[in-house]
Amino acid sequence: MTVVAAREIALHILKAVESDGAYANLALNRALEEYRPTKLDRAFATELAYGTLRTLNTLDWITARYLKQPLGAQTVWIRNILRLGVYQLFYMDKVPPGAACNEAVELAKKFGTPGAARFVNGVLRNIARQKDQIVFPDLEEDPVDHISLKYSHPTWMVERWLTEFGPEGTIALCQANNTIPPNTIRTNTLKVDRNTLMHRLVQEGLTVRRTEIAPDGLQIDGFLSIRSLSSFQEGLFQIQDESSMLVAHAVNPAPGARVLDVCSAPGGKTTHMAQLMQNEGVIKAMDIHPHKLDLVAENCRRLGITNVETMLLDARDLPGPFAGWADYVLVDAPCSGLGVLRRRPDARWRKEPGQITGLVRLQESILAGAAQCVRPGGVLVYGTCTITYEENLGQVQGFLAHHHDFVFEDLRPFLPAGLGAKEMAQGYLEIYPHTHAMDGFFIARLRRKYM
Repeated sequence: MTVVAAREIALHILKAVESDGAYANLALNRALEEYRPTKLDRAFATELAYGTLRTLNTLDWITARYLKQPLGAQTVWIRNILRLGVYQLFYMDKVPPGAACNEAVELAKKFGTPGAARFVNGVLRNIARQKDQIVFPDLEEDPVDHISLKYSHPTWMVERWLTEFGPEGTIALCQANNTIPPNTIRTNTLKVDRNTLMHRLVQEGLTVRRTEIAPDGLQIDGFLSIRSLSSFQEGLFQIQDESSMLVAHAVNPAPGARVLDVCSAPGGKTTHMAQLMQNEGVIKAMDIHPHKLDLVAENCRRLGITNVETMLLDARDLPGPFAGWADYVLVDAPCSGLGVLRRRPDARWRKEPGQITGLVRLQESILAGAAQCVRPGGVLVYGTCTITYEENLGQVQGFLAHHHDFVFEDLRPFLPAGLGAKEMAQGYLEIYPHTHAMDGFFIARLRRKYM
């Protein structure tokens, strides 16, 4: 397979995302399965597709400066061929400008008309010649547009973060969101210890190193497909980001305990809690979607976990039969997902600020119902993979204002030192991609008082 074919794979992914509303990761997996490129072409197609999606607003802003008609007037094929070409010109230094232009023309011939090919050639060569003359809006005069365009984020996110983090923090956060995240896995300690798993993965040809914070995590590289590894199929590990691994430790469920995981799919935290419980006691893993519960069950089977019972249930309907039943309750709440943008290159363009208000109401409802399931003296842990105040600390503070039988509990005995001792002493932890080099996450641990 040639590099031209790798570019064609990337083009199909962009077209699926724009025209069909496909998620980039699913579109990528389908394309790689269909075309089965070599390892080198697989990496090239992935970088090209994901990078183009990540920098979409910047690419369109650059391209628009060299068009007489709006970019939207072009066909979806030509529009995305231009985006691929501009991305290579500005973000892939190893690709010669001539090659980027020539291959874009070949794609335009295949997916457009001869006139479209001439058009693509003219636009891209114009941009290549004048690349050094592209100047972003001034940071001092227009910080929102400067950061939005230079670091490829929606303006509403930039406006929000400028208020919270200032220009320097906002730029650092955007830069972190534009990095390629590591592939992290969690050791299944029911079957193997971390050092033994490291040795096994090295034998399978992978590059492996320990995660710096999570005690059971590894970063891995050098594989074509994680799920094709025999160690994965044998259930020796679970795919999970390092910050997500901290949640089960914050719960710290005892062996033999009764646990509710009220928004459990796809089961990463559920199975981690089962490990910490040494596969003893019971975890009721709930979700509103049957197909997602199937993922929980499948992960449990693969990992050899037998103390998890899946339940189709809307967490807003709690407590139901579980009033005061649980020793531990985990609410891994639906959220805006602004902490994991680096993992989902197309996600930043799908989100709208108005969505957050509805999510806050949903979280509030789930949290109120789940709290009734906690026995006196029991533990309630609330977590999200976002970084907004109203979904995180604001949500928990609002909950505590109306539930006087709950209090924050010090997280320092449960989580590694150095994450934020002052916050953890107060019972919560805020993780940010630009300060912790992990996915953004929020964790709060609450204890229900004996009344």
